[in-house]
Amino acid sequence: MAERWTPDSWRSKPIVQVPDYPDPPALAAVEKQLASFPPLVFAGEARQLKKTLARVAAGEAFLLQGGDCAESFAEHGANNIRDFFRVFLQMAVVLTYAAASPVVKVGRIAGQFAKPRSAPTEKRDGMELPSYRGDIINDNDFTPQARQPDPRRQLQAYRQSAATLNLLRAFAQGGYANLGSVHQWMLGFVKDSPQSRRYMELADRISEALGFMRACGLNLENHPELRATELYTSHEALLLGFEESMTRIDSTSGDWYCTSGHMLWIGDRTRQPDHAHIEFCRGVENPIGLKCGPSLKPDELLRLIDTLDPENEPGRLTLICRFGADKVGEMLPPLVRAVKREERNVVWSCDPMHGNTISAASGYKTRPFDRILQEVKTFFTVHAGEGTTAGGVHLEMTGQNVTECTGGARAITDEDLDSRYHTFCDPRLNADQSIEMAFLLAELLKKDRVTRAAPLSAVASL
Repeated sequence: MAERWTPDSWRSKPIVQVPDYPDPPALAAVEKQLASFPPLVFAGEARQLKKTLARVAAGEAFLLQGGDCAESFAEHGANNIRDFFRVFLQMAVVLTYAAASPVVKVGRIAGQFAKPRSAPTEKRDGMELPSYRGDIINDNDFTPQARQPDPRRQLQAYRQSAATLNLLRAFAQGGYANLGSVHQWMLGFVKDSPQSRRYMELADRISEALGFMRACGLNLENHPELRATELYTSHEALLLGFEESMTRIDSTSGDWYCTSGHMLWIGDRTRQPDHAHIEFCRGVENPIGLKCGPSLKPDELLRLIDTLDPENEPGRLTLICRFGADKVGEMLPPLVRAVKREERNVVWSCDPMHGNTISAASGYKTRPFDRILQEVKTFFTVHAGEGTTAGGVHLEMTGQNVTECTGGARAITDEDLDSRYHTFCDPRLNADQSIEMAFLLAELLKKDRVTRAAPLSAVASL
């Protein structure tokens, strides 16, 4: 029988990947202040996301989850948020139109400030300092003062998340997402790329379809689904004191929801079954993601599923697989078979970023685009072979014109990395590479749809 859960029951469990704050009373004061702040998202929105993710689990929609590796205080601005939103809309419209699939849009945004690290400290020129753990904890500058964890940064993260959410809601519901504006979403620096022609051809077809609907007498203004969209937020639930402060009882259901974001996920480094991060996430009613890496065994995965989703609720749990292009074909099938055997209702999503990180000859950390694409393709192949649903992707990406991942249609090389390498943590797909990824996914989804329809056609012909 499971132990009684409370928002602070995680504090009695072992925990990893947490900062060592030098002033515990100051930390407690910040957490108390956060607990008095308004929620960033609402329980009803999280419930609606769970419903749409249930459709993904059933193979009736596709999950597009993506955004910054780690949000930055310094780069926070309306233009950066707008450009991410534009690229995300382009990706979603490619998938929706080219693959005839509804798309559930979940951003890594408005809360993705904390990052786990492979080592607690970092050495440079003989000096050893605490690792940078994201702007919500410390600063990237390599000085003793900057690297000291400061709880007051949590207040700044809250305010930035609130401002970001406000702008995203305005973009999503205020007319910017109108399909009639599909041509205007193209970013300037993408217009001369190979993806521009493909996207503009698709945008032309969408405009023609809308024109046909108008000619038939349909008033498109009466169809809000053509004028607005739903965009949900997500982040890794790493800094549990912050998450606890944002956890509230929903007045309509009486259930606990973490109101820092619609969806939370547990990282590959913090998914120990008896540790704090699993303990916290098992008690909130938000949709939960679980990163699944190479060290995860089928029996351990089933134990985690039993803990996080004991009711086998569709849309509750998303398994985000991050193996690497060279390992996914071997390591994913045993997990899929175990989950299928137990008839668990999960969303299978592919994170092709984290398992394909390498150090370039130039010294930069990068991710080759061809390896990212290969992991996605193999992910779809495995699910097709197992008779299960490849439900989504989880990407680190940006609307900025960066050179952080090599390859793609513009053929970014190692020598190009230092020209626009802006990330503080992990390399991200730029807008051009993100749209290229969307077209690849559209082709894979179309192929999957044809494959699924084939047995039905055979039955109908009997």
